[in-house]
Amino acid sequence: MESKKPDNVVYSDDEGFNASVLPYGTNVGAPVIRMDDVVSWKSRGISNVNKQFESKFNELKIQYQNLMEEYEWNELVYNSKFSFEPVIGEIYHLYRDAAGLNFLSLIGPQEWNKEHIGTFKLNSEKKWILLN
Repeated sequence: MESKKPDNVVYSDDEGFNASVLPYGTNVGAPVIRMDDVVSWKSRGISNVNKQFESKFNELKIQYQNLMEEYEWNELVYNSKFSFEPVIGEIYHLYRDAAGLNFLSLIGPQEWNKEHIGTFKLNSEKKWILLN
């Protein structure tokens, strides 16, 4: 007949009394094993990361919009009519003539009575920078 062991004694047939080598407490006075509540930690982490992603996305969206705006202005100026080689660092004015065609000129909008589209400066990268 097999002797019955009390519930609070750790015993196995293979290893005998092995309570001292177990990685967890086995007696009544041992600390309670509790699962950490990581749900709130996860939700705070997810919220913070989502805010960072949203912020970075908005920064990239603004950069993209600025880049597209620069591209459109450059395309407009490069597709306009001009019969001179623009000099880097000089200021030029873009106008629309009576026929609806765009042309580039050195003459300022105060000195002429034409439809002024914008004032530009050619930078060292051959990119037109809108000044007004």
